[in-house]
Amino acid sequence: MLAYVLIRLGGSVIVVAVVSLIVFSLTVISGGDPALIFAGDIASAADVEAIRLRMGLDQPFFKRFFGWAFTVLHGNLGTSLFTSTPVSSLIRQRLEPTATLTVATIVTSIVVAVPIGIMAALRPDSWLDQLVVASCSVAFAVPGFIVGYVLIYLFSLKLGLLPVQGYAPLSSGLGNTLRTLVLPTATLSLVYVALLARTTRAGMIDVLAQDFIRTARAKGAGTVRIMFRHALRNTANAILTVVGLGIASLLGGVVIVETVFGLPGLGRLTVDAVMNRDYPVIQALILLAASLKIVVNLVIDLLYAVVDRRIEV
Repeated sequence: MLAYVLIRLGGSVIVVAVVSLIVFSLTVISGGDPALIFAGDIASAADVEAIRLRMGLDQPFFKRFFGWAFTVLHGNLGTSLFTSTPVSSLIRQRLEPTATLTVATIVTSIVVAVPIGIMAALRPDSWLDQLVVASCSVAFAVPGFIVGYVLIYLFSLKLGLLPVQGYAPLSSGLGNTLRTLVLPTATLSLVYVALLARTTRAGMIDVLAQDFIRTARAKGAGTVRIMFRHALRNTANAILTVVGLGIASLLGGVVIVETVFGLPGLGRLTVDAVMNRDYPVIQALILLAASLKIVVNLVIDLLYAVVDRRIEV
């Protein structure tokens, strides 16, 4: 186990290094001039040049890259060109809404989707199974922002039950926070519920057709025991894969959902940084997303061995 973890960590370091090089290259391939953005529209050519010298933009590319990488390794992600605020501070300020939304989405998806997938698998080709499959197909096809606007219209504008936009921090009370997260979580969970339900259904149908399930039934094992002790446990790896992919790819969905619902999270920060061509913030967010995906993949791989003892790491 330890050797496997060390090997994966070594590979992860290489991947992060490559991603860091690509991310830093954004300042070159984007065609913009950070010094010009930082100086503003009324700055003179001399002012822009002075800023370029101060930011080290006159130095060779790889010298700038290794200097940036050195500061990142020491926890310094740079300074925002638009707000002149340390990027690490901006990320800390915006982390809570995104983290709470992500946790709420994953928990909701698992709690809703797994039972739906199990019920559909118990009666394949029944009306319930066909309804689940059709509903999942529709959920995949509907864009998230449309779902968000429909939910806002129904539950906020028409019924007045939930706020249209905004976020209540955890310091204001868990109830207030959850109230502001209901609609964003429902919007973001829709596609993951569909994916997880389909995965659970397919995995359970496949496992329930195996010989060891028939043997368990012949020995008198009850339906509940068969479903949870045998079938669901053997489907857990597929479920873990979908959960891992969902966590790693949530940032893309969070960008849309946070924009629709006005949540001050990392998604909104990403949109603002792109619109303002705030390269240090963009670089830090992409590096953070890549690192998160690497960590999640490693954790999921280790959980495979915990759930399924046949897998050795």
